[in-house]
Amino acid sequence: MSDGPTLVVGGTGMLGSQVVSELMSRGKQVRALVRPGSDAAKLEAVGVDIARGDMMQPDSLNQALAGVDAVITSAAGYTRHRKGDSPEIDTVGNANLAEAASRAGIRRFVLTSILTCDQTPQVPHFWHKKLMEDRLGQLGVPYVALRPGAFLDQVTRSGGDPVAKGRVMWFGSPRVPLTFVLTADLARYLADAVDSPGVEGQHIDIGWDRPMGMQDFADIAGRMTGTRIKVRSVPMPVLKAAAAVVGRRNPIVKDMATMMAWFQTGRYVADTTRQRDVFGPPPTAEDAIRRLMGTLGHSVRG
Repeated sequence: MSDGPTLVVGGTGMLGSQVVSELMSRGKQVRALVRPGSDAAKLEAVGVDIARGDMMQPDSLNQALAGVDAVITSAAGYTRHRKGDSPEIDTVGNANLAEAASRAGIRRFVLTSILTCDQTPQVPHFWHKKLMEDRLGQLGVPYVALRPGAFLDQVTRSGGDPVAKGRVMWFGSPRVPLTFVLTADLARYLADAVDSPGVEGQHIDIGWDRPMGMQDFADIAGRMTGTRIKVRSVPMPVLKAAAAVVGRRNPIVKDMATMMAWFQTGRYVADTTRQRDVFGPPPTAEDAIRRLMGTLGHSVRG
């Protein structure tokens, strides 16, 4: 292990900012790649070294990676959360980052991938992660890819606090089980993966002790908080029809519709065997939901 910093790509985002905190709690030097014009004040305030650059500009990546020991990337362009985000970040930008990491000779590259990305060429943002895994392997970059399930803390809050509102939105059947994660747990695993032994070239599924449907979440959270939570489900035919129309102008709508259709197959399920080996026992669904309720400010029973 080197004394160089760990470069976090996507450090101003919801996941990346928590990765930064996890690394610093371990005494790591942290550098963050931040696009020109993006606000890095919070990162600077906690002692993060800021490298101004862009995944679409290879020269800036060479500078950001100078002297770096490891890289963790949680960058995603398809969500368009920030100005400058685009699907090209997930293709051209990722390729640029992989090639820069190869040139820099970094010790460990930790990729935030996606569960079942190797099975889903029909879901663009899933498949782009698989292509990034392939590119890192082709270049001989010593990488490990963590493949998390769906982010429950983001999914369930897209329509507001599900407990306060008494409802949660979903697409398709709320009883089809799938794998979920919490952002904070994944951030911890990503930070751990920088120094985890014997994981080079591996793809590690990340999830809980079991998959569950959105109705299971509503039932468990409801019992914990003493609140009735309804699942308001949009039928898949309605979503597909909307995607066929709106997707012509906004490709992300079509992308998300194909993802939800994949969820409905029941095959978006993690094998957590390797997660257990490397990071310890996965959280139980009840533990994760209890912690999520706490972050929302709700007291829970038991």
